[in-house]
Amino acid sequence: MSLGARIKQLRIERGLTQQDIASRLAMGRSNFGHIENDRVVPSSGDLQKIADILHSTTDYLLGRGGAGSAIPEWATYKDKRDFKKLLEEDGEIMFDGVPLSQDDRRRVMDVLTGLFWEAKQMNKRKKKGGSGSLVQGGGDAEG
Repeated sequence: MSLGARIKQLRIERGLTQQDIASRLAMGRSNFGHIENDRVVPSSGDLQKIADILHSTTDYLLGRGGAGSAIPEWATYKDKRDFKKLLEEDGEIMFDGVPLSQDDRRRVMDVLTGLFWEAKQMNKRKKKGGSGSLVQGGGDAEG
């Protein structure tokens, strides 16, 4: 999948329009459309802003892994709605009474994203009568 396709997929999953993102990037909608269509490669600064807006990482957008930012194929409409609600809560994240920097906030959101999907998957296994544990097999921790 290309950079533009990843951006478009996440934008749609997050319920945003091209205009929503273009406005936050201080560019025209058609310019942002060119990024999604892989006609223009965004600057590193714009790429970071796009990743922040989409609650993703530049690594994921560039195809370098970070699959935790992608929504799993098994996710239902309700799962996606729950996840979108989690991401839309745009309050400050504090640590010892001090707001986290934008970069630290993004890192926390990346971890929460992975944990959210793991918890959803565990709940689905429990409902189907399977093991709720992410570790399959016996109870010993050695793999």
